[in-house]
Amino acid sequence: MKKTAILFATGLMLSAASYAQTWSVDKGHSRVGFAITHLTINDIDGNFKSYDAKITSSKADFSDASIEFSADMNSINTDIESRDTHLKGADFFDVEKNPKMTFKSTSFKKGIGKEYKVAGNLTLHGVTKPVTFTAVLVGTATNPMSKKEMAGFRLTGDIKRTDFGIAATMPESMLSDKVKLIANTEFAKD
Repeated sequence: MKKTAILFATGLMLSAASYAQTWSVDKGHSRVGFAITHLTINDIDGNFKSYDAKITSSKADFSDASIEFSADMNSINTDIESRDTHLKGADFFDVEKNPKMTFKSTSFKKGIGKEYKVAGNLTLHGVTKPVTFTAVLVGTATNPMSKKEMAGFRLTGDIKRTDFGIAATMPESMLSDKVKLIANTEFAKD
């Protein structure tokens, strides 16, 4: 009886694993960005021009999904070259020493409606911290051009720049400690 239960459980695990689907970010229809408040009066935003992301899930509702993300910190873009150069320097991201930002989820829990709580480890500026983001499954569709299944997610969340040692001596009256991360993404099923 015990052998039968073990074989059945193993079969279920193998069956679930065989249905796992990988979804790759469609960079032509996605944007990964951030916003931070300057002088307590205005939000300054930017984005990353070079990044990659994958979702793996065996369930159609993504309730068992895992996500991996990385961004090239040299690709930071605020539409002002001198500010971008400053952000890449030692005062902020120090991209020579810390060229990548990465996130790997540890859980992807379904909430109300199309909302999910995504917990995981964010590595930024050489520091890894647990963070939680909110993801909304905006929708799914078949792309009429590529015929691929597509899924759209909006991911938002806040981090503290000082938790990651970024501009740690800069006062909040100059630059808020809270940084909002915003990703509007489309993923294509591989």
